[in-house]
Amino acid sequence: MLANIISKELGFAPDKVNKTIALLDDGATIPFIARYRKEVTGSMDEVAIGNIKELYEKLKAIVQRKETIIVTIEEQGKLTPELKKRIDNCFDAVELEDIYLPYRPKRRARATIAKERGLEPLADVIWNQQHNDVKGRARSFVCADVPTVEDAIAGACDIIAERVSEDEQARGTIRRLFARNGVLASKVVKGKEGDGIKYADYYEWQESVARISSHRLLAIMRGEEEGYLRMSITIDSDDATERLCRQFVKRFSPSREYMEVAIADGYKRLLAPSIENETRGNAKQRADDEAISVFAENLRQLLMSSPLGQKRVLAIDPGFRTGCKVVVLDSQGNLVRHTVIYPHPPQNDRDGAARIISSLVKEHAIEAFAIGNGTAGRETEDFVRSLGLTAEIFSVNEDGASVYSASPVAREEFPDEDVTVRGAVSIGRRLIDPLSELVKIEPRSIGVGQYQHSVDQTKLKGRLDVVVESCVNKVGVNVNTATKQILTHISGLGPVLAENIVKYRAANGDFRTRKELLNVPRLGNKAFEQAAGFLRVLGGDNPLDSTAVHPESYNVVTKMAKDCGVPLEQFIADSELRKKIELSNYVTDKVGLPTLTDIMDALNKRGLDPREQAKAFSFDPNVHEIEDLREGMVLPGLVSNITAFGAFVNIGVHQDGLVHISQLADKFVSSPNDVVKLGQQVMVKVTEVDLKRRRISLSMRGL
Repeated sequence: MLANIISKELGFAPDKVNKTIALLDDGATIPFIARYRKEVTGSMDEVAIGNIKELYEKLKAIVQRKETIIVTIEEQGKLTPELKKRIDNCFDAVELEDIYLPYRPKRRARATIAKERGLEPLADVIWNQQHNDVKGRARSFVCADVPTVEDAIAGACDIIAERVSEDEQARGTIRRLFARNGVLASKVVKGKEGDGIKYADYYEWQESVARISSHRLLAIMRGEEEGYLRMSITIDSDDATERLCRQFVKRFSPSREYMEVAIADGYKRLLAPSIENETRGNAKQRADDEAISVFAENLRQLLMSSPLGQKRVLAIDPGFRTGCKVVVLDSQGNLVRHTVIYPHPPQNDRDGAARIISSLVKEHAIEAFAIGNGTAGRETEDFVRSLGLTAEIFSVNEDGASVYSASPVAREEFPDEDVTVRGAVSIGRRLIDPLSELVKIEPRSIGVGQYQHSVDQTKLKGRLDVVVESCVNKVGVNVNTATKQILTHISGLGPVLAENIVKYRAANGDFRTRKELLNVPRLGNKAFEQAAGFLRVLGGDNPLDSTAVHPESYNVVTKMAKDCGVPLEQFIADSELRKKIELSNYVTDKVGLPTLTDIMDALNKRGLDPREQAKAFSFDPNVHEIEDLREGMVLPGLVSNITAFGAFVNIGVHQDGLVHISQLADKFVSSPNDVVKLGQQVMVKVTEVDLKRRRISLSMRGL
């Protein structure tokens, strides 16, 4: 049943969905399924499998919710066969809650009080619209609790108002009106005009809720949360009430005046606030999803940033008053030396700093500089360039370095060093291998999104965790050098097995084969199946262990080598020999062409990192502060952040400039990610400089 719904919703063949769900239920990860089970899924990629998993989880939650609803209604003695069938056949969360609404336990509202006073039969009289003398009928309900006829009719109308607000069709009508015609408005809270100046754009704002952009909605909601704005979503109430009257009021109804009063009250007091909240929640969810997608793509790009590779690095965490913390890292990223230099005010010890840097470069044969891009970053970079050393200089994004330096991971790695040393080490390691270093930091702390603190944090974490897992498994890791932090994200492992691998390696030395992983405590056949293909053993006993070929396919490669009449090592090394292989000869009931094609691709790319190597970059030497900027200047920059409305570019003046989406290219751009990538080196033109608000507007058009 669920597979058929998913198949219809996402457009995949039902049997492929069923098999994918079976793999997921069996504990298979998305990277494993996408890479090693292509015959099962029909070569679905990670996105498609992820969509199936997400919808499957939603539907399972709906099934669980239906069970709760059925039990609740049954306990009330109101569950009829027809109602149960409706609930059983419903897989829409909104529709399900509409069905349940009349039976949901309620607080003691006006309708509840009217029912307690025995006025429901009178409400039925008005509702059925067949009695010509409602007032006369109402007299029989007058009592101590209901002193007058008017009180009786008012109580009955309260019951009708609740019925209208809980009617599925009525809710659907108003829901569609809010979705289609709803107007979102925001106003400044009286007396907060000065304090909330950063929200000044939204002091008097109106926009269709259907068309509002995610960043504007999240900004307004943040302003409301901080107490500077009030936000509402409204529709034409007269139109809404008229539509409801057409639904509920019969032609020539003798109860028309009472029905219309009850309907108007039900709409204003119950239905409109309920659907406004629902519409608000839906709009927030759409905005969250868009913002999270932006953050996820930025994180993916950051994690897949070009690594410098195994080079000896001198990393500097810049600073003015407290000096620049300097660390020397070997080609594996191990800390060799650390010191502090003071080339900037107030000390201005440039000569002393120059001697220290030159000495360290010579003594440790430094191949590259990694300089943090935060406070004093540009000044430190200029200082190092002035020394005329041959090692390349790289500006490194240090967002989240301080979070790492104070984390349990950093304390465990460097228990005897302070946070400044740890932060500098992180900057250097980010240059050597961004992925290995950034996985140590909570993704939300990296700061490459928009309004990440305003979105659903559970959903954000879940999405970002998937991105981290995808990136780590796409690159793969050397099992003999990988930290437990990066091993944690390998398919099928997790924190416990990652730590067990590191402990086993420390006690027994380097792994010689992938198969040896089965000796790691608690790492069984299932975890081995999921993880083995993403773990590399370089220089081990079996040359296939250094490739992305899964151990379950080793026999296929061995047979190919045997058929070619050469040893396995020669077959793996000889690309020309592999070109002679006719893959169709090796197709079996378990191994199809997709897997065979992947095997050959893995052998062709043996040992290669899918990421490009890092390239050096330098800012314009004549521009250091925002005051140095002039309109019309064309400058080199680095893309530092990407949002739905454009890209921020670091041009070396301590304040990133914005290239609005309309200024990214000479053509229409639907998404900034179609044009730029995080960390990309670009040329930009300065179009406006607002010194008061410290805002820089840039353009890439015509460049």
